[in-house]
Amino acid sequence: MSQFKHTMRKVLIINGSPNNKSFCHALQQSYKKGSLKNNNEVRETTLSEMEFNPILKYGYTKRMELEPDLLVALDNIKWADHIVWIYPNWWGSMPALMKGFVERVFLPRITFEYLKTSPRPKPLLVGKTCEIICTMNTPVWYYKYIQKDVGGRMLRVNLCDCCGIKNKRTTYMADMRQFTPEKRNEWLEKIERLASK
Repeated sequence: MSQFKHTMRKVLIINGSPNNKSFCHALQQSYKKGSLKNNNEVRETTLSEMEFNPILKYGYTKRMELEPDLLVALDNIKWADHIVWIYPNWWGSMPALMKGFVERVFLPRITFEYLKTSPRPKPLLVGKTCEIICTMNTPVWYYKYIQKDVGGRMLRVNLCDCCGIKNKRTTYMADMRQFTPEKRNEWLEKIERLASK
């Protein structure tokens, strides 16, 4: 018997794909399965099933009321120890629906706070961790070194660092256009293994 006792974690999976039949949904289920094997508690925020206005109409000059689905999502984010972002890479970054979700939910005085004395905001989600799982048609080397990893950096640096969430792992899978059923199953098994560790 191991001398180390596993500590159950509260895991939130956020699926940013607007397409409820996409590979991201299969990845979501694989991650959930692996995480439950590790005796974690899992919640899911699936954007394709939610109803909300993804447009932050007034910027930060006027607060928009959060729709019921966004209130649940925000509660999930505050509850979670570990947040898993799953999304497809579209035009170098996340889908518009996911970007809108981020803009509507990760708000000043809720997930971060502006300071008069510093250019960096005060993070309000300190202690949480996250990981990124992203599918793409672009070869990973091209995305990282030519396209400069725009979506990944936006999540890790612009969002998570700002709010105090520490990124633990980023997994890119490509080229989705060449995926065979065997390759698809191989990735689903890999994600399940990652989630179970």
